[in-house]
Amino acid sequence: HKEFVQDFYRTLDKNGYVYAENIILPYCENDHRFLPDRFVEGECPYCHYIPARGDQCDNCGRVLDPKDLIKPYCVLDHSTPVMKESKSWFFDLPKLADQLKKYVEENANLPENARNFSLSWIRDGLKPRSLTRDLSWGIPAPFKGAEDKTIYVWMEAVLGYISATREWAEKTEKPDLWKKYWLDPASHNIHFIGKDNIPFHVIVFPGLLLASKQGYSLPWEVSSTEWVQFDGQRFSKSRKIGVWIDEALQLEDAEYWRYALISLRPEQRDTNFTWEEFERKINTELNDVLGNFIHRTTTFISTRYNNKIPSYKQDQLGDQAILQVLHESPKLIDEKLEHFRLKEALEQVLQLAREGNRYLNENEPWQTIKTDPSKAEQTIGIAAQLVATIAIELQPFLPTTSSEIQKSILTSQKISWKQAGQTTLGPGRGIRPMKPLFHKVSAKKLRARLEEIRSGTTPEIEA
Repeated sequence: HKEFVQDFYRTLDKNGYVYAENIILPYCENDHRFLPDRFVEGECPYCHYIPARGDQCDNCGRVLDPKDLIKPYCVLDHSTPVMKESKSWFFDLPKLADQLKKYVEENANLPENARNFSLSWIRDGLKPRSLTRDLSWGIPAPFKGAEDKTIYVWMEAVLGYISATREWAEKTEKPDLWKKYWLDPASHNIHFIGKDNIPFHVIVFPGLLLASKQGYSLPWEVSSTEWVQFDGQRFSKSRKIGVWIDEALQLEDAEYWRYALISLRPEQRDTNFTWEEFERKINTELNDVLGNFIHRTTTFISTRYNNKIPSYKQDQLGDQAILQVLHESPKLIDEKLEHFRLKEALEQVLQLAREGNRYLNENEPWQTIKTDPSKAEQTIGIAAQLVATIAIELQPFLPTTSSEIQKSILTSQKISWKQAGQTTLGPGRGIRPMKPLFHKVSAKKLRARLEEIRSGTTPEIEA
């Protein structure tokens, strides 16, 4: 990585995209050192959020310079830094404004938030990006006269995507294989980031690649999510705002968290996690819709048909609507996943379960088994096909749940995504009895349990 970064910036320097300039930097007189961006905090000059970091405001997303901050302070000792002159090297990003504008406008794969944010950044006027820092730790800057400088971590970290691929290729004893992924025009590199990293992945990184004139593939798609808040506040470990992985798994099984977090994924706007919303999603969606449909169907097969799929036909006129829903379901999920709409894709799985519950309620097999047994068999036979497809569709989202359903209803059958939406369970096929997949949760009890985990005491819980 070090060698690649230094060679890369030598190329940019040779291509005329690097220049040096004396600038004013924050200096801590108590610690006798220049302060890196993140060692300076203060008030954002745009949205007035506190504390904004010296490189970027987490609230409005603006990229900042430490000298932009209102009432800046050193995070080490909270003293007010003084400003001192130092020579620094810059990446001349403004030279690439037209090329970057063309890239953003013509890349149909970029999500709306990434496109709009980036175009706004370009319209406001791109600024040169600082390349060096007055630090001893880091990759030594390769520029003449910069022997006491290191490359700014953000400006070398994004190049790690390429250097890591090169290292992997060398380890596979195919040292040129990395070119397939970064120099082949047909290659698609996809980035998963939070919206605060949009500038670096849609502007800075593509700008670096363009400036190299090496023909690198630019980011093809950037899945940039908005933010999740916790009870209306930003996550903060120091202030104990949020839930952490080790705590989460003591509170509930991973499948519950997978469902809640995917269904709250902030794909188009910020979302807010609350214990009440977690309770609602688990109880009314995961348990009452998904779990209920699967349990109703498999229990009926076990108790009324001796664990065997009953006889059914695919050409019954009254079942064409539900069969059409079944056939279309995986196609809709495919479309959502192709555009990284994980939340909407999971909602499609839930929608199939909703349709299954509606189908059972309308046909009432618990009644028709007494008056019209063949109709009850038809209803449950079709419902079983929906359960089988749900088992397959859940694989990317709830793998443990998917596996449990497959063990029950698909048994030893080899499963592939292509089977989703098909009527693959023939009459007479055996299933295994199945316990309820989920249980309901209580926001009040979860809060109390979290307090217990953190304090080591057992709080009293009101009934």
